[in-house]
Amino acid sequence: MSTTEPDALLGPADIRELADTLGVRPTKQRGQNFVIDANTVRRIVRTAEVRPDDVVVEIGPGLGSLTLALLEVADRVVAVEIDDVLAAALPATVAARMPARADRFALVHSDAMLVRELPGPPPTALVANLPYNVAVPVLLTVLDRFPSIERTLVMVQAEVADRLAARPGNKVYGVPSVKANWYTDVKRAGSIGRKVFWPAPNVDSGLVSLVRRAEPVATTASKAEVFAVVDAAFAQRRKTLRAALAGWAGSAPAAEAALVAAGISPQARGESLTIEEFAAVAENKPSAGNGMAAENKPSAGNGMAAEDEPAAGSRSADETGSAQ
Repeated sequence: MSTTEPDALLGPADIRELADTLGVRPTKQRGQNFVIDANTVRRIVRTAEVRPDDVVVEIGPGLGSLTLALLEVADRVVAVEIDDVLAAALPATVAARMPARADRFALVHSDAMLVRELPGPPPTALVANLPYNVAVPVLLTVLDRFPSIERTLVMVQAEVADRLAARPGNKVYGVPSVKANWYTDVKRAGSIGRKVFWPAPNVDSGLVSLVRRAEPVATTASKAEVFAVVDAAFAQRRKTLRAALAGWAGSAPAAEAALVAAGISPQARGESLTIEEFAAVAENKPSAGNGMAAENKPSAGNGMAAEDEPAAGSRSADETGSAQ
């Protein structure tokens, strides 16, 4: 671990003073809730098992609370920030509070969904307090675009954490759960209270650990083909897969044939299938040209069943988990 000043991390007074100086007011639009507790950010770094040789990418660093804690340990930190004011201020904060490590920090001023390359060596870890309104899409997009990321720890809304880490058969198992498992082994890694944030959110937060699969899912189907099955299955999650996949396959009998060929009961529902089983179904999709009954066509939109929508007041606006 590098040697840093004992007061290098940001506390509640530091956060508010910095925000006042910059004229920053956290916005709901960007899901901004700044961590104001040094013990919490150090706990996140420990839970993420950040190593001295890690190149860590951080999404949405805000005022820099977690950034500074990461710099205490990691070899290099690359932060991606969309907010103009925050992006402009963060390098100066790092230089002022951790001058010996400032050359180990890089800032990318961009929307994380648009970033396709990062400066310096390939990242080995992702650690982030993700904005709740875009948590799942951002997470899966970064995992998809940067396969060098081996370990990930994200802090998200507790409800989203439960969905990401859910196992088949769980009532909250859905699109985020399955797609996260395409890339990683996922597990819940702890809970975070509301009082460590400014402003305090009206929901609890959770930590999710995602470790890159040692071997990719064994399938001849592409990611896009597998994800198409996942989206179709959960767009009508209360229906049997024979019915839910009718549009995807071209007809209910064609969906049944694909399911039987994959060794899956046509009467099963999407919430019971593993990512490997979804891949097997994708491999057995009937050839095009079977026709699609109008009543079986999937509705336009993001493929999120009504029961998958966040509860009223939730800040998780997009749970489809689409990696572009």
